[in-house]
Amino acid sequence: MGRRYFGTDGVRGVAGEPPLTPAFVLRLGQAAGAYFRAQTPRPVVLLGKDTRLSCDLLEAALAAGLMSQGVRVEHLGVLPTPGVAYLTQRLGATAGVMISASHNPYQDNGIKFFSHQGHKLPDEAEAEIEALLERDFPTDGIGSVSDFREAERMYLDFLLAKGSSLEGLRIVLDTANGATYRLAPRLFQRLGAEVFVMFNTPDGRNINKNCGSTHTAFLRNQVVEMGFDLGVAFDGDGDRAILVDRKGREFHGDHVLYLNALTRREPGVVGTLMSNMGLEVKLREAGINFYRTAVGDRYVYEKLKASGLTLGGEQSGHIIFLDHAPTGDGLLTAILTLSAMRASGRDLSEWYEALPMYPQQLKNVRVKDKERIMQHPELHQAIKEAEQALEGQGRVNVRPSGTEPLVRVMVEGPEGVIEAVSSRLVGLVERLDRSP
Repeated sequence: MGRRYFGTDGVRGVAGEPPLTPAFVLRLGQAAGAYFRAQTPRPVVLLGKDTRLSCDLLEAALAAGLMSQGVRVEHLGVLPTPGVAYLTQRLGATAGVMISASHNPYQDNGIKFFSHQGHKLPDEAEAEIEALLERDFPTDGIGSVSDFREAERMYLDFLLAKGSSLEGLRIVLDTANGATYRLAPRLFQRLGAEVFVMFNTPDGRNINKNCGSTHTAFLRNQVVEMGFDLGVAFDGDGDRAILVDRKGREFHGDHVLYLNALTRREPGVVGTLMSNMGLEVKLREAGINFYRTAVGDRYVYEKLKASGLTLGGEQSGHIIFLDHAPTGDGLLTAILTLSAMRASGRDLSEWYEALPMYPQQLKNVRVKDKERIMQHPELHQAIKEAEQALEGQGRVNVRPSGTEPLVRVMVEGPEGVIEAVSSRLVGLVERLDRSP
């Protein structure tokens, strides 16, 4: 069965527009409720959200749909996505749901489901829920709703148990006006760090706005100007973390994987097609195998499970420590990485310099129909020619975004070559988008 509404990270879109209208989300809740009811006669679903304006509306519609199928809904309130995944597993719930569009602007939103094990629902389960959307849904039992007020405390306790002392470190935190705005300062302060917090006053519209893991310029400047040891930026739903060293350099997911792979003495690491070749080369020099998957944390997770490995992730800062949690967790990534850094006796800036990166250009091209462009034979031929131009010294990856109307063009290789190669591919995508 194919999927019409579910993408790589749940159902995404502009809140209030199809498919994220209240009527559709109500129906989605009914379909999901019927699916969970088939698994257990008394399903319990945990429901969390980030800070964007539309979350309350979508939460109400989804909860109503679930309850119409006899589901007991437990509201977790504002909580990072990995917190929802953790509590779903910890409390033995039937499923968990997060309402968030992650690093996207406030106008967007999304609905993501987790299994009772805290993993994202597999593609097959999402396809089954979509098939149920075609049914009529009479009320099948009446569920209930309540607030689970211990959610934030339990998740914080879990994180504290995973961290070690950060005493003596001076850290700037950027919480993206998102789901970590309360938890992040409390976590780092409880671990002993001196903390300065920015972008921690959400108003429903400022989530990810010129801040967070996708907009680190202000954080990088603040770390340098204020003389802090490092900075940490989270995204809107808290499943990503980007670190900044004392020199204001972005310590992204590839750096995090390298530091943790060496300090944890991992036999292998899983990255994606977007992982820098510099990481692959340095890991192999250290005797550590490196595996690539399609872009998306679910594919990283599947490869980790299939290979019996525990560490993998993406440049975006979405890192999975499978021996600690079933999904990527920005707060967990930050405290584990800083604990490993301190144990190594090397500063974050030293680890940054230990991993030279191959030049890489990533350009996002906004388009009307990304699938049509990706299937165009002229683009396939241009990619082949671009790879030949790099003469085995680099990589080309052109792919559609899983969550936005974008085609992402990545070219990696010698600095004097990649600009021209990238420009040709971007120009072609723009031309194909304009053509009928």
